[in-house]
Amino acid sequence: MPATPTRRARRKPQPDAERQAKQQTNPQAEPRASLYDEVTCRIIAELEAGRFPWVQPWGRSEAAGLAPGLPRNALTGRNYSGINVLILWGAVIARGFPSQGWLTFKQALEAGGNVRKGERGTCVVYADRFTPESEKERARETGEDAKAIPFLKRFTVFNVAQCEGLRPGLAPEPMPLPEREIVPVAEEVIAASGVDLRIGGSRAFYVPGEDYVQVPPQPAFFEQINYYRTCLHELTHATGHRSRLARNQSGSFGSRDYAREELVAEMGAAFLCASLGIVPTVRHADYLAGWLDVLREDNRAIFRAAGQASRAADWLLARHREAQEGRLAA
Repeated sequence: MPATPTRRARRKPQPDAERQAKQQTNPQAEPRASLYDEVTCRIIAELEAGRFPWVQPWGRSEAAGLAPGLPRNALTGRNYSGINVLILWGAVIARGFPSQGWLTFKQALEAGGNVRKGERGTCVVYADRFTPESEKERARETGEDAKAIPFLKRFTVFNVAQCEGLRPGLAPEPMPLPEREIVPVAEEVIAASGVDLRIGGSRAFYVPGEDYVQVPPQPAFFEQINYYRTCLHELTHATGHRSRLARNQSGSFGSRDYAREELVAEMGAAFLCASLGIVPTVRHADYLAGWLDVLREDNRAIFRAAGQASRAADWLLARHREAQEGRLAA
């Protein structure tokens, strides 16, 4: 005869935001495959529908007055990076948020407000590595290096539009730049990169072997703002040179490696545009089939590409900051 099941006390249901906050305060390492699969499937679905997650937020949010910008923590002002940019940009579009500012449940309280009851947060991920004690012991016994194990954690954040009572002035939204206008900050980023940029011809490209970028003159573009988008795309390629971030740029046109590098350059340019207040766009939609092939065969490809794109953008922006500091010190 089966044992009588023990009667358990009923737990009071928690509002969505509070329940997610409790999970956030004690995040558990997620099974890596499930997180990689979840995010990759989401990106593939967007691409298959003809939508590009790294440019979506701008065309559809004009009515809400959303300016270009990277998603950022509204309390600290720190920008999110890598795959989290795509996740949060996607949430802005899917749910019509008018802001790129995000907070954890606890940070909303610190900012003098709270997450509205019933609001559902957006999961972002944090990648790190740890070394198990058994591996450390093995390394001590054999004299070999201990091998660290990569893992992902899942955290929940809420858009500031999902909160109420927040103190004013939290990480204000950037103002959009008008089109058909010289963008001084973009000119500064280009100059500070130190990359050999040549103006001329009718095509834009980067030559890894000779390490130079070439773009047509700005008046040759139907929309002059595309000159900057193009320069930033090609400069992202240039960050992959062996003297800089040393990415694999050996792929020939049509190969998987070529598609991976173009994916990095597309997202890197979008991240740079957002940082500088320029509306991102898609330069190479004709590579869509190649990108889909890469993502379908490797559920970590979009994570790697987004991470490399963030590092490329950070490399260029760091040179710009150093140049600014040098001018101030002079």
